[in-house]
Amino acid sequence: MNTTRSDGHDEYHALLARRDAMRLRQQLLSPSARPDAGTPRAGARAAPGQPYDGAADQRIITRQLPLVTPFGKLIGHLYDAMFERHPYLRSLFPDSMEFQRVHLERAFWYLIEHLDRPREVTDFCARLGRDHRKLGVRPVHFEVFEQALAEALRRGAGAHWSEELEGAWLRMVRFAVTAMVDGAAGALGEPPYWNGTVTAHELRGPDLAVLRVRPAEPFPYQAGQYTRIQTPLLPLTWRPYSIACAPRPDGELEFHVRRTAPGGVSDALVTRTRAGDQLRLGPAQGSMVLDDDPARDVLIVAGGTGWATARALLEELSRRPLHRTTHLFVGARTLDDLYDTAALARLEKNCSWLRVVPVLGEGSGAAESGSVSDAVTRRGDWSGHTAYVSGPPLMVTSAVYGLTALALPPDRVHHDPVDGTLPPATRPSLPGSPVAITGG
Repeated sequence: MNTTRSDGHDEYHALLARRDAMRLRQQLLSPSARPDAGTPRAGARAAPGQPYDGAADQRIITRQLPLVTPFGKLIGHLYDAMFERHPYLRSLFPDSMEFQRVHLERAFWYLIEHLDRPREVTDFCARLGRDHRKLGVRPVHFEVFEQALAEALRRGAGAHWSEELEGAWLRMVRFAVTAMVDGAAGALGEPPYWNGTVTAHELRGPDLAVLRVRPAEPFPYQAGQYTRIQTPLLPLTWRPYSIACAPRPDGELEFHVRRTAPGGVSDALVTRTRAGDQLRLGPAQGSMVLDDDPARDVLIVAGGTGWATARALLEELSRRPLHRTTHLFVGARTLDDLYDTAALARLEKNCSWLRVVPVLGEGSGAAESGSVSDAVTRRGDWSGHTAYVSGPPLMVTSAVYGLTALALPPDRVHHDPVDGTLPPATRPSLPGSPVAITGG
């Protein structure tokens, strides 16, 4: 954990955060509590006691999407307005804003596509609010965000701006913020992040490393979940990584990190991190955890470092008294890219219920060749299984589409979003929106 809970300074700031959360929630839910309550304004809420009509706002927003899309310009106006009015907020963000812009764009699309399903939005935003505490975000910052969004809508829509447009957007954001504030307030008893020490750093190739990390305090999670990691080499920059093991008695965690580009978090973790270094870990996230239905067999599809999630799930399955037949399709470009063969061989030897199908994109020596998603769909009927898919975005998307086309119900195909933030879409995207690409 990053703070000592008995420290008076931290208790003071926890009380401030709770006070801000209560004040903002009251403002969000009770328009009469706002200083400007006597003045009609865009985004005014329905009367107290009436449920939020997300479907109505969804229709307004989608009808006028051409005024504010692509979202890149709108988000640019939003951050400009925010930092113009409150320059100090810039210090809460990393030097490069590209990841934050992409993150916010995906969040906007998620809200718009799911606004007619308020329970899903509430659950998602509560988790998001819990996670955002590690960034130093306090409830008062959401008020600043709303003001900046209103200004961005006016700049983006120009002469076509209307109170109807702004009102629908602000009501949508306030609905999401209410859930985020509640999620953050409900998690005040846990740290916003955990300090961890790298206990081992092993290169498994020029661009891939396996790290073991011991948190300073117990880190609660389930097999199949992920966390966001920050290295002191890149302050304020967090990236998601799957936890490559089921919970262990010693509390140690394992991560498989592939270097994707120079200068980023993956580069720092693979090439510039050593045993003894410190990292920060955000709260565990993700819903790709095992269900408790003993009647269904399991299908696990993994590619690249998506093996990390698969390994954690297999370790958890091996501890359960009822062992369901489990098929594992593990894909790699070449035999050398199967970087964790010792662990895979150990699991295959000790688990009689496990059937392993290695799939190689190049070369020979595997049970299958070509893409792992094609190999899965060639192997027959999976409609009676529960599936877990993790890996590169295109592989995950292809595998999920293939499985659903083979009559496997979507609610039994589990996969996390590629950036670790947004849950997968459960219906076709709105016109003009990007396809939700998910992975481990």
